Amino acid sequence: MSSEKKQSKAPLAFQWGIFPLVMGTAVLASWWLIRGGMDPALAIIGPQISAFFAVAVFEHVYPYHRSWNVNRSDVRVDATHAISIGILLGVITPVAVSIGVFVGGWLSDQFGLGLWPTEWPLLAQIVLVLIVGELPGYWVHRWEHEWDGLWRFHALHHSAPRLYWLNAGRFHPIDSFMTFAPSYLLLVIMGSGETMLAYFGLITAIHGIFQHANIQLRLGPLNWFFSMAELHRWHHSKTIVEANHNYGQTISIWDWVFGTRYLPADREPPEDIGIANLEAFPMTWWAQILSPFRWRKIKRDSAAVASSPANQTSTMEAPARPLA
Repeated sequence: MSSEKKQSKAPLAFQWGIFPLVMGTAVLASWWLIRGGMDPALAIIGPQISAFFAVAVFEHVYPYHRSWNVNRSDVRVDATHAISIGILLGVITPVAVSIGVFVGGWLSDQFGLGLWPTEWPLLAQIVLVLIVGELPGYWVHRWEHEWDGLWRFHALHHSAPRLYWLNAGRFHPIDSFMTFAPSYLLLVIMGSGETMLAYFGLITAIHGIFQHANIQLRLGPLNWFFSMAELHRWHHSKTIVEANHNYGQTISIWDWVFGTRYLPADREPPEDIGIANLEAFPMTWWAQILSPFRWRKIKRDSAAVASSPANQTSTMEAPARPLA
């Protein structure tokens, strides 16, 4: 990382400590509030907002790339997406919980046992809820990169021209529904309970902000558990062989189990990110919402742009995705 791209070199204590400190404080604060009798869904709100604020501030203190702090007319779009997704998740969760409670109760009646290890220590249950809850999301995310019928919904997220905390919410509503509804449904069917769902939501949200944060941070061995920024920056590469890895939303366990973890030690992730060879992808909110339903036109217009004389240059990038 060249010195021109950073405001200043972050102290090693900051790089290694910022994520564990913020995440640990948020989880402990939520635990304290829940233990005091607050509803779990409410207990995670304050710690989550505080974590978001901390990340937004530190992006301007120790940025990974100075250029990623420059507004590219994307802040309003990302903010609108984030608000929309927040509202959607507020709808998805109770619906998934209702269905899950019914299915879980039926399974319990059929087999006469509870599937969730409620007798485990709290920390062990939190680890389990992350591992189990991540599995459906991992496969949905992977399929979105491998099948054009799903990629058209996920491309919106990869259209971001830079990585910073707010584009953690830059998702199409259908993409978010496909990713998170199965996770919540599976956890409820297993009988994880309201408190575990709250911890799952809290950790997933804060991790997502850090995963996209423009902050100098390191996780070292923890990168084998968390799918943190050091891995996720490769996922936003324009080069397909790099981008089609690191599908974990929160944890990287399923990536190394299924062979899709990618963290080369000999170079750093690209600063220039986005979608290669899809120049006509819209960059306004409403047009992005409609983009999956105008997909053929976007690809056709992008091909026309690429074939224009002004763009007849030698390309070193692979196609954006295996398009159908």
